[in-house]
Amino acid sequence: MNDQPPTRTVIVVEDDDSVRRSMQLLLHWQGFDVRSYPNVARVLSGEDIDTARILVADYRLPDGDGIGVLTALRKRGWHGRAFMITGHHTPDLERAALSCGYVAVLQKPLRHHELLGLLGR
Repeated sequence: MNDQPPTRTVIVVEDDDSVRRSMQLLLHWQGFDVRSYPNVARVLSGEDIDTARILVADYRLPDGDGIGVLTALRKRGWHGRAFMITGHHTPDLERAALSCGYVAVLQKPLRHHELLGLLGR
């Protein structure tokens, strides 16, 4: 475990409890301060999201999708880096996510080293 204090805040939006918890623990152990949410409504009502520098959002969420999350955050003036995760990858989805402002689209099951490599850039 990394004993360094968290230096960067990550927003995780994932409706699967086990995946969300796993990402939260992984990122925390790597020194990130993590704010996790199970759906669009909860993340958009979060008061602490404006200070986050990174977004990791699932594409399919119970009340919307990851593109809607990033679009709403951008309208609020959020300027962090965003990464989408999905178990339903298609070329059209990847094009839509990248044109919306996502830096990368990662496929589930998520490879932790791939996510950490992207976040470390």
